[in-house]
Amino acid sequence: MPADLAVIGLGPYGLPLAQAAVAAGVPTLGYKTGPEPGPLTPAELRRMLSGGFRTPAGPAELGRVRTAVICAPTPAGPDGGPDLGQVEAAARTLAAHMRPHTTVILESPVRPGTTEEFLRPLLEEGSGLRAGRDFHLAYSPSRVDPGNRDFTPANTPKVIGGLTPACTESAAAFYGRLTDKVVRARGPREAETVQLLETNFRHVNIALVNEMAVLCNDLGVDLWDVLRCAETKPFGFQAFRPGPGVGGHSVPQDLTGRAPRGLRMVELARQVNEQMPRYVVRRAAALLNEHGKSARGARVLLLGVTYKPDLADQQASPAEEIATRLMSMGAAVSYHDPHIPSWNVLDRPVPRADSLYEAAADADLTILLQQHRTYDLQGLSVKAQLLLDTRGATPAGAAHRL
Repeated sequence: MPADLAVIGLGPYGLPLAQAAVAAGVPTLGYKTGPEPGPLTPAELRRMLSGGFRTPAGPAELGRVRTAVICAPTPAGPDGGPDLGQVEAAARTLAAHMRPHTTVILESPVRPGTTEEFLRPLLEEGSGLRAGRDFHLAYSPSRVDPGNRDFTPANTPKVIGGLTPACTESAAAFYGRLTDKVVRARGPREAETVQLLETNFRHVNIALVNEMAVLCNDLGVDLWDVLRCAETKPFGFQAFRPGPGVGGHSVPQDLTGRAPRGLRMVELARQVNEQMPRYVVRRAAALLNEHGKSARGARVLLLGVTYKPDLADQQASPAEEIATRLMSMGAAVSYHDPHIPSWNVLDRPVPRADSLYEAAADADLTILLQQHRTYDLQGLSVKAQLLLDTRGATPAGAAHRL
């Protein structure tokens, strides 16, 4: 069966798109751009294969599809902005085989202007075709929320900005097969800036509640009760939760050097969020000290080392920095995570607790970093000698909360 779609990049952005396309009956090629994890269960993979998903024998097959979506990862680069290395590799590979009338869409998180200033020249030079005349080019921000059972690609509106009105309509026709609602932006830059705003909105609001967590602890105020009450306001407020740090694949961007005036609030939010692992370690040391123990030699158990609950993804998880800092203080660190069978920090394996309750009872301090569904927090609060909850997930009074 010939494929209609090529998803280039099967990491955190591409794999959900490929799954959604197959579910919608779109024959799909999946092309890897690097060592992407592809966290599919055998059952999920069987369903995709039976629905028309396959990996190509070589890049030449990319030239036989009507739509190609570049979903290559863009991790933080040396300047703090997204590293476009995998996007460039994907573009060059696609351009070498691209045929006229193909619709090319970029979904990777990028800075505004990337589609026109970076991707377009690569595609035109490599293919000999002209964007907007010989092929369609557009940008659509990825709106993937891994593990979210309420919002899926089918019921999440898709924003599209094409190089020309015809480019927009071609991309809209494709996404209309996958989602209930398509939103047309004025152009690629507007669509790219939607992604920028949505990512920064998350980071800025998490930074605000992280600062509130530190302030409330200093004042002796129960932040979690404050949030419980505040979120009853039906307008003008959206509840965010503090935590030990901010993980994930989307990089906050202040656009310094790309605009006459950068986003100062975003840079400040980044600084606040990056301080949270250190704050958690300080709280841990203070708790141990209050109970007559030193961090040096203390047995510390970390619960949940992924960046998001119920997923095996460790991208930018604060757990590594927290473990590193505890180890530097002389603590004996172990961990438990049902999704991570082994974990290395500072190139050394961290001991994994097999029996959760026994490990919590044996540890001088247990720190909940991620709230996986399998954790019985009421039971843990009873078993643990000392429990620091960085997610506010335990019952009130059952643990020391961030």
